[in-house]
Amino acid sequence: MSKAGRCCQSCLHYSFDYETPKTLVIPSLGVGCVFRFTQVLILAYVVGYVCIVQKAYQELDSVISTVTTKVKGFTFTNTSELDQHFWDVADYVIPPQGDHYFFVLTNLIVTPNQTQSRCPEHSNPSTICSSDSDCMEGRSDPRGSGIQTGLCVNHSDAVRTCEVLSWCPLEDDTNLPEQAVLAAAENFTVLIKNSVTYPKFNFHRRNIAPQINSSYLKRCVFNPVTDPDCPIFRLKDMVSMAGEDFQTMAVKGGVLGIVIDWSCDLDLWGGKCEPKYSFRRLDNKDPDEVAIGYNFRFAKYYETPDATETRTLIKAYGIRFDIIVFGTAGKFSIVPTIVNLGAALSFLSLLPAVSDWFMLTCTGKKDYYSKHKVTYLGEDPETESIAMDTCYGTQ
Repeated sequence: MSKAGRCCQSCLHYSFDYETPKTLVIPSLGVGCVFRFTQVLILAYVVGYVCIVQKAYQELDSVISTVTTKVKGFTFTNTSELDQHFWDVADYVIPPQGDHYFFVLTNLIVTPNQTQSRCPEHSNPSTICSSDSDCMEGRSDPRGSGIQTGLCVNHSDAVRTCEVLSWCPLEDDTNLPEQAVLAAAENFTVLIKNSVTYPKFNFHRRNIAPQINSSYLKRCVFNPVTDPDCPIFRLKDMVSMAGEDFQTMAVKGGVLGIVIDWSCDLDLWGGKCEPKYSFRRLDNKDPDEVAIGYNFRFAKYYETPDATETRTLIKAYGIRFDIIVFGTAGKFSIVPTIVNLGAALSFLSLLPAVSDWFMLTCTGKKDYYSKHKVTYLGEDPETESIAMDTCYGTQ
C-alpha cells in the first residue's frame, strides 16, 4: 500500500473508530474522596435546594385579589379657620371608597369664603410690578393663581403685584400647622377585607377566618404576636411597624404600604394558607428634599343668600395607605416533578468528568493513570504502527 493510502486509512480510523467505556478501579483515597464529596454536593442540591427550598415538584399559580376597607374613628378640633368642628369618617376619608388604597386626612390648610373675583397675585419675581405696563391682560401662568387683568395693584404697603381673576382671597399654603390638626387620627382603625383566589387550583380564601364572628371583630385589634388573625388595624400601629412616627408623618403626610402576602403550600391542609402582613413607608421622607409628603386640594361649595357662589378651599395633608396583595400557591404535580428532578439529577453526569480531571491533573500518579485511561485497539497493531510512522514522516 502506498504512503498516501496508508495515511488515508489511518485518518479513516480516527474518524470512524468506536469508543467504548472502560472501567478502571483506582485505589486512591484522594480520587475517591473527590468523587464522593462531589456526589454529596449534588445530592444535597437536589434534595435540599430543588426539592425542599424551591419545591420544584409543585405546579404554581398567581393570586387574584380584591380588597375593601372601612375606617372608623372621630375627633374634635377648634381652629381659627374652622372654629369648633367635629370630624367623622365622611370628613377625613377622601374619597370614601378607593381601589386598593384609602386616604386619611391628618393636617390641612383652610381658605374659607372664596368667591370668583379680582385680587392681587402672590408676591414673587414674576408678579411684582410697578405700573400697569408690567402686567399683561389675559396672561395665564399655570403656576400662578389666576388670569391677569392687566392692572398693577397693592399687595401690601410695600409691594405691588399684578391683579388676577381667580377664587379670592388666594390660598396661602405657607402657613402649615407644625402639629397635625387631626393628631387623634393615630387611634382610628381600619377593617381590611381581602379575598383571594387561585383559579388553577379552584382555591378561595378570605383574611377573615371562618371562626371569626361579629362580637370578636368589635373588640379585636391586630397584633402580630397576640392577635395575628384580627383584620382590624390601628393606624398608629401600622405606621410604627413600618419604623415611622405617626405624629411626625401626619404633619406633611406620606404613603404607607400595607403588604399582604398570600404565599401558600396547598399540599398541606388548606386551612394553613393564611395572610402575612407587613408594613413599609413608600414615599421619600428625606427632610433635605423638596416636595416631600402627600397632599392635594379639594373644595366644599355653597351659595350665599345673595346667590353668590362661594367655596371653602382645603389643602389636605394626610397618609395614603396602599394595600399591596401578592402571592403564589403551589401544589404537587407529576409533570414539573419529572422535569425538574431530571434536570437536577443530570448534574450527576458531571461526576466522572470532575473525578477524571482531578485524577489526571492533581494526583502524583497522573501519568500512570493517563496511560491506562485510554487504550487504542487497532485491527493489526504492527500495520497500524507502520501507517502511523509513515503518515507523520518518521519512517
